[in-house]
Amino acid sequence: MKVLLYTEGIKHIGKSGLGKALMHQIKALEENNVDYTLDIKDDYDIVHINFYGLKSFRLAKKAKKNGKKIVYHAHSTEEDFRNSFIFSNTLAPLFKKWIIKCYSMGDYIITPTPYSKKILESYGIKKPIVAISNGIELNFFEKNIPAGKNFREIYGYKNSDKVIVGIGLYIERKGILDFIELARRMPEYKFIWFGSSPLTLSPQKIKKAIKKNNLPNLKLPGYVEPSIIKGALSGADLYIFPTLEETEGIPALEALASRQRLLVRDIPVFDPWLKDGKNCYKARNIDEFEIKTKQILSGKLPSLEEEGYKVAEKRNMKTIGKELLKVYKKVLGEE
Repeated sequence: MKVLLYTEGIKHIGKSGLGKALMHQIKALEENNVDYTLDIKDDYDIVHINFYGLKSFRLAKKAKKNGKKIVYHAHSTEEDFRNSFIFSNTLAPLFKKWIIKCYSMGDYIITPTPYSKKILESYGIKKPIVAISNGIELNFFEKNIPAGKNFREIYGYKNSDKVIVGIGLYIERKGILDFIELARRMPEYKFIWFGSSPLTLSPQKIKKAIKKNNLPNLKLPGYVEPSIIKGALSGADLYIFPTLEETEGIPALEALASRQRLLVRDIPVFDPWLKDGKNCYKARNIDEFEIKTKQILSGKLPSLEEEGYKVAEKRNMKTIGKELLKVYKKVLGEE
């Protein structure tokens, strides 16, 4: 068995969740001794496609013509396409039709969570669909005290500062507007948001919020290397994930693997694997985010880091690789 892992446009989307997903697949297959290639010119038995572009569609057609098996990884839905960039809501119905056409090329479809599986099934896709987490590199994100101290030094935070981290593109869906509003409401805390995207593609309210940020307690350093994220998650006091829609949300897993306190928006994608008051905290709106942030950082809400770590632990690369291997064997008729 040899698997072609293919992510179209990886040079352009490598810094996104899709880029991380590909790196995780490579690691998962390596840990299970599964032969793979990234070269479309190589021979292979299965092509595992991660994107919905035209090149990906053509590759799937060619693979099918040549008798190869296709596993399509559905990282995107119409729901998480909305509220992303200019005209995304207008284009969303067309996007839905296109991804249905792409995903339906697969002999098997993988999607990260039971929530996204349910969405795809509601589209009327007839191919078998299985939910497999994107997984997390536990060793890389293991809590690292020196890296945490280095993060605070780089960004000028004192030991006494309460630091809150956010991660994501500059898009409304990621909840950046709420994150900025929380910084405005709570000047006693330090806020920092890692990640960026071209503002030329952003709606006016996002452009205005980013360009006119003058809050002394909010830093927007843009994209940084994973080592900085690792240090931030080790050295901060809270990770807030105010996202409005996801198919999984890799940063949440990164926070859990770092034994960082986690406050997420209470949306369906986090059910049932994240449980409010057990392995994380959840907020339904901006007011609840403010209230729970203060309760967490003041110690009024108990620590849940160890229970949170168990969630990440179950999604380690070795386990994810075994689940991928099961799918590969099924499409080849070996199981």
